[in-house]
Amino acid sequence: MATPASSSAAIQTLSDLFYRSVDGFRKPEHLRFKREGAWRTTSSEEFRAAVDEVALGLVALGIGKGDHIAILSENRPEWAFADFGALVLGAATVPIYPSLTAAQVRYVLLDSGAKAIFVSTAAQAAKLAEVKRELPALGHVIGFDPSAGGLPLDELRSRGKAALASDAEAARKRAARVDASDLATLIYTSGTTGDPKGVMLTHSNLVTNALGAAHAFPQIAPDWTALSFLPLSHVFERTGHNLMIHAGATIAYAESVEKVPENMLELRPHIMLSVPRLYEKMYARINEKVARDPRLRQAIFRWALAVGCAGFELRVARREPGFWLRLKLALADRLVFSKVRARTGGRLRLFISGGAPLAREIAEFFGAVGILICEGYGLTETSPVITCNRPDRLKPGTVGLPLDGVELKIAKDGEILSRGPHIMRGYLGKPDATREAIDRDGFFRTGDLGHVDADGFLVITDRKKDIIVTSGGKNIAPQPIENKLKTNRFFTEVVMVGNRRNFTAALVVPNYDVLATWANERGLGGSREELVKRKEVVAHYMELVRAMTGDLAQFEKIKKIALLPEELSQAAGELTPTLKVKRRVVEERYKGLIDEMYRGAA
Repeated sequence: MATPASSSAAIQTLSDLFYRSVDGFRKPEHLRFKREGAWRTTSSEEFRAAVDEVALGLVALGIGKGDHIAILSENRPEWAFADFGALVLGAATVPIYPSLTAAQVRYVLLDSGAKAIFVSTAAQAAKLAEVKRELPALGHVIGFDPSAGGLPLDELRSRGKAALASDAEAARKRAARVDASDLATLIYTSGTTGDPKGVMLTHSNLVTNALGAAHAFPQIAPDWTALSFLPLSHVFERTGHNLMIHAGATIAYAESVEKVPENMLELRPHIMLSVPRLYEKMYARINEKVARDPRLRQAIFRWALAVGCAGFELRVARREPGFWLRLKLALADRLVFSKVRARTGGRLRLFISGGAPLAREIAEFFGAVGILICEGYGLTETSPVITCNRPDRLKPGTVGLPLDGVELKIAKDGEILSRGPHIMRGYLGKPDATREAIDRDGFFRTGDLGHVDADGFLVITDRKKDIIVTSGGKNIAPQPIENKLKTNRFFTEVVMVGNRRNFTAALVVPNYDVLATWANERGLGGSREELVKRKEVVAHYMELVRAMTGDLAQFEKIKKIALLPEELSQAAGELTPTLKVKRRVVEERYKGLIDEMYRGAA
């Protein structure tokens, strides 16, 4: 397989990155996707042709450099065609989460002033139809599927193909006029509070971040397959997408979040990007299975895990295991770990975690079984990666070392600040918010609290705005406590509360599969609504909380809990599209339940 001849130094724009990949790697399977029950492929040549045709098709519609083009779609090859097609001609793309409501879609389109939009399906087109009359700037709707209506993508490509027939280099000539400082994308922060803000990211922002990530993960190779399932509307997956294109890895688009376990077995990926929720669920399923195994198998698993942890501890310390430990690791791998890895397809080399804090216990568990999770850190405004763990420089419990060219500073109050080529241009139409976010010296205020350890690794404490301040004036960081509890298989979600109260409490979403088994064994049947009200169930969860948080300071300890009968969801507005909890929404929705926990408290 061919490799790109040009160096990374020659890559200034995302168009450069794209053309270098399709021209250099010439893969028969650059992209993979599933249609009508079968996995299909897009070659490098087909990928390049699609992007060129989309770019010139948009020109035929009157779209030009500096215009804003929205994409309302799930992950699929057409998403990439639309994105790079717009970027090649110098337009900026405005990705919209497919999970958003019609009103939320309207907000993004109005605020961005998008002149055209790519829409994937009839369901997404229906949202647009509700609000299109209120969008005077929106002149064109292009449908990926025939059911989406508007101008069919095939027709748009046909117009572009006609233009290319008279000048085969027309798209590349336009790409050559794009500057590294030009706006590449407007990404609207999902945000856990307030209205979304349009984050302006340039070609330079995204290119330097992708190249920095490539330097951190040099092992990603053209013969690797990456499974893409986080929304491309989110900057984390978007940068991962750019990284895979740069490295020449085949990108396979998952059918859906629900189908990820099945797609992993079918595609046998080498690498995946995910938020911690996936790892938490995998960890819970493995522990749940072990809990049902015969005692002998449980004992073998515990032995193997202890051996694996010893080996992983040496890897973190960058030391080699001795002869006897290597022998035990080989046996543990044959008896236990190979079977765990088989559930991911058997070829997985690397998980990259971001978007929310990952519990140290989970990173260490997967490291022990031979699957690395490299946790990183960043925000939409930082393109996004500020720091990340690397396979050869790894420290669970931290979010790693800064990328090349990224500056890191801790303010006097503990807030993490960052400066460098990854920092956004600003918020669209919000100069005051931009000045508030970026100080006079060019440092971006992340809103997160943390510190740098003796080895240079960044440790996140919590979100500045999430810190709970009790009525006694004690400051409590909830995320580390919540994450620790979620390593227990009985818990799905934990949301601590207690701001301006005299003690902390928590809303708990049980893992209902595990709880149902436990309850049935004790003759405690019933619906979810009935189970969460049973004194025995609440007492069991409170006992688990006490056992797992016994080492906390007295003021940090959770004194009361309330069990929720249903999981938090995006549909209810309780989770962001990257599955982070919107604390304000949750606290407002369950205000009565929270007040009940504090009723009568002194």
